[in-house]
Amino acid sequence: MTVLVSAERTSDFTALSQRIRAAGLLDRRPGYYALRLTLVVALYAGGWAGLALTHSLWFAAVLAVAYAQVALVAHDLAHKQVFRGRRWSEALGMLAGNAGIGMSYGWWMHKHTRHHANPNHEEHDPDVAPDILVWSTRQAERAGGLARIIGGHQALLFFPLLLLEGFNLHVSSARALPTVKRRRLESFLLYGHIAVYLAAAFLLFSPGTAIAFILIHQGLFGLYLGMTFAPNHKGMPVLTSEDELDFLRKQVLTSRNVRGGVWLDVALGGLNYQIEHHLFPNMPTPNLRKAQPIVQRYCAEIGVPYHSATFVDSYAQALRHLHEAGAPLRR
Repeated sequence: MTVLVSAERTSDFTALSQRIRAAGLLDRRPGYYALRLTLVVALYAGGWAGLALTHSLWFAAVLAVAYAQVALVAHDLAHKQVFRGRRWSEALGMLAGNAGIGMSYGWWMHKHTRHHANPNHEEHDPDVAPDILVWSTRQAERAGGLARIIGGHQALLFFPLLLLEGFNLHVSSARALPTVKRRRLESFLLYGHIAVYLAAAFLLFSPGTAIAFILIHQGLFGLYLGMTFAPNHKGMPVLTSEDELDFLRKQVLTSRNVRGGVWLDVALGGLNYQIEHHLFPNMPTPNLRKAQPIVQRYCAEIGVPYHSATFVDSYAQALRHLHEAGAPLRR
């Protein structure tokens, strides 16, 4: 699916930004983040403490949730939602990402910045690169390697593949370390996490059970984290160099909100307000819900389609798109 829209109203985003600023929705929320960071740290520490005290594999699931929530906090830090300055954002980002969950903060931030600049763009968005999955029939027709092998049935394989996402984050982080800005510090923190993680697993359990713990924990971590990002753009228009869009339309037309209550806000870390997040990436998470009706009304005023769906329907749309994109590989 592609979309071609003329970038005629370059002032549209400026007008929307004025409304958002007037509502005070770009102001920092230190109280919210103090509470959220406290709860996430408590969940993380409690998960490891419970594992050490009980030796129960049920805590692998608890730690999977904790790791995903730490990743979501690192996401907010990278966008300067918590602190305006770079120093504190980077310091806590590396502490959460590299030391906390074994994910390179510098690698992920570079990758995610490219995604925000050109969401769902075949040539420029690393999140829709045809490495394993294909996101359009054009990619399917040119696919090679693993993408060509599984692309025809990628909708069926999507959730099983998410179980590998945790491992993929660690491997991709380690491979990218030579290229990040603070490679020595990031390497020390990331490999330190891996060493402590493996030591804890094999000291607490027998070798076989330790391997089971790692597989369960990392599998559920990857599944949870992948499911927070997947509903946001998958199944939305995929752009190419032929598409000329202004900033507002590029962000809105390629994004989808996921409707739900406060529980969904917590579970997805606010990424269910993907349209508002892409328009204002440094907006604190709790303000996204307040910005949503302002953005939706404004899009209606200027005639820009605004897409939202329930959690289940968002996945139905995404999986349907994956199935259609892989059609050339089923012939």
